[in-house]
Amino acid sequence: MRPKIVDIAREAGVSPATVDRVLNGRAGVSDGTVSRVSAAAKKLAYVRDLSAANLAKKRMYRMAFVIPEHGGQFQQALATEVLDSASRALNERTEIELLPVAAEDPHALVRTLHALSESAVDGIAIMAPETPLLRDAVRQLKESGIPVVAIVSTLPNTICDHFVGIDNIAAGKTAGVLMGRFAGRAPGKILVLSRSMQSHDSVERRSGFDDVMQKQFPHLEVLPTIEGHDDAQRIRRAINQTLQLHNDVHGIYSLSSGNQQLGDTLSQCHNTDDFVVIAHELTPYNRSALETGTFDAVITQNIGHIVRSAIRVLRAKSDRLEIHRGQEKVRIEIVLKENLVAVNHVD
Repeated sequence: MRPKIVDIAREAGVSPATVDRVLNGRAGVSDGTVSRVSAAAKKLAYVRDLSAANLAKKRMYRMAFVIPEHGGQFQQALATEVLDSASRALNERTEIELLPVAAEDPHALVRTLHALSESAVDGIAIMAPETPLLRDAVRQLKESGIPVVAIVSTLPNTICDHFVGIDNIAAGKTAGVLMGRFAGRAPGKILVLSRSMQSHDSVERRSGFDDVMQKQFPHLEVLPTIEGHDDAQRIRRAINQTLQLHNDVHGIYSLSSGNQQLGDTLSQCHNTDDFVVIAHELTPYNRSALETGTFDAVITQNIGHIVRSAIRVLRAKSDRLEIHRGQEKVRIEIVLKENLVAVNHVD
């Protein structure tokens, strides 16, 4: 039988009301009494039923997801999943707010976070490039007692509570192994494309990719990263210039999820059979590129898992509970044309 508050009270030699004050962190209890109650609860293996406690107190959690607006298909799918999860989370007494911010406007991001710090929010999930302004804003949120998790892209120099997403260094290494084996043994070069190297997911993927290519496939030279910034003309011009300058490019690795400009350029101006193309995230466009043979492999992650995991982690942090790290680990998935029918879209 599960121990109850009255059992803890009897073991600690105090009243049930005192136990309730200790378990809920309320003032008016001496340090010695807190220690006795805590020791009794541990001895009896008492586990609080937070769902029942929150229901009794009519407590609602309030979470916010801050993600880039007007992004590519991956960001759009992420926003859709947040909204879908918001309707389901109401059954668990959790309100979720989606707050899109300009992708490359750190000042707009910080204004959004400052506004959240002044409201009754229980946790914030952030997908954004790391900047000094963001680091300061996260520190202020933490000082206010608000849990913060980074999603998809790490924020390694902030004091976030947790990161939810795949291991992007491992994802880059996976791309390197696929590229090296698909490209063959002939010497050549690899073109690398990214939306922006200010994003830590791109930095980490490039790091993992370079590590594998240098150690396992030194006959393939990895060229400097082309940053496209979602500018179609810039991407097309940079790709064409690189391919004209280097006639021995065997492969193209796209670090980010926005690949329509890359695919369109290859389809319109080049023979796609000449290149091994590896990209990230199973967006509708990337799925189509796999089907047509424009792309050879896509490394992806489950967006639904990311959003659900972020909610669970924020609730646990808000309640000062341990998280189940195995449950929150997001897997790296490799999608080829041959297993495409068995894989859903970006969820």
